[in-house]
Amino acid sequence: MITGIYDVCIGVSDIDSAIAYWQQFGYSVDQTGSLSAESAQRLYQSNSALHSVRLTHQAADHGLIRLMQWEHPRNEGLGLASMRVRGNRWATTMTADVLTILNQAEEADRAGFPIRYTMPYWEIIYNKDRKMRPFLDDTIGVREALLLQPLTRQVLFQRFGYSVPNYGQINEQSAFKASQVTHMGMIVQDDSKETIQFYEDVLGLLRVRDDVETFYEFSEAGRVFFDLQPGEKFIVTAFDDPRSSATDWQAARSGRLYIVRFPEASVVPEQFEKAQPGCLGMSLYTYRVGEVEEYRDRIQASSARNVTEICLDEFGDRSFSFTAPDGYFWTLIES
Repeated sequence: MITGIYDVCIGVSDIDSAIAYWQQFGYSVDQTGSLSAESAQRLYQSNSALHSVRLTHQAADHGLIRLMQWEHPRNEGLGLASMRVRGNRWATTMTADVLTILNQAEEADRAGFPIRYTMPYWEIIYNKDRKMRPFLDDTIGVREALLLQPLTRQVLFQRFGYSVPNYGQINEQSAFKASQVTHMGMIVQDDSKETIQFYEDVLGLLRVRDDVETFYEFSEAGRVFFDLQPGEKFIVTAFDDPRSSATDWQAARSGRLYIVRFPEASVVPEQFEKAQPGCLGMSLYTYRVGEVEEYRDRIQASSARNVTEICLDEFGDRSFSFTAPDGYFWTLIES
């Protein structure tokens, strides 16, 4: 009925330069389409004419990129703002050469481009309690780097010592030896977890990780990426394509939704007005579903808001949109 996150949608001001950028990550042009301002208002609640290009990545059926050029953008989006805001979305991509991307970021910085980035931090993802003997045992983990630019919010990771067959396929011919977007993230504040329950109970996604805590003291990447202060933490819940597995990490599928949840006592600004369709930058995620009418009925009966009618999107697909209980805007597309 539902698969992994389909599109990462990005508001752009120059669609050709955006295509050239994502081609370096192994993407290629697949579809183009347009909507009138009236039609865009019906589906995306943004009163502006729209021209879009969907970029595909090899044979991937998820983790695609949709570039959305609005005639009259709402605003500049989140830009280089902190990752620690409600409304923040980001896209994570696997690479076989994270240092090449770091080299590019450093050169962009030297040239005066607007950019924020980190070094690739070492993180243990699986079997965190394993006792490793340095210089004797294999290192098993990832290097993760954050890359923020005015229109893109990315995390890049490179694996060491392990593989997951269905979690990202690298395009070896691409300049940055990168996969499709493997997982996407959002920031919420909800101690009860009531709002994020929507993704399991209503959308039917598979909860694969829950209540995984990241503390300032134990994760350098988490500390830097999300501006953690001493004594602070965030909690991660992840939802997958139902064909994935909650118990066998080797059977995991990419297209995962990571929800980073801060305690309600933490200070986390709200910026939803800068991260919705019509804005520049990463402003929308989509899912494909088998029975779009059934999903609309289900969502209409839930605590979601602003549920639109089913109509054709810019590519001619039957779609509808809504605001989830956590405040994020979504669009569902009929398979």
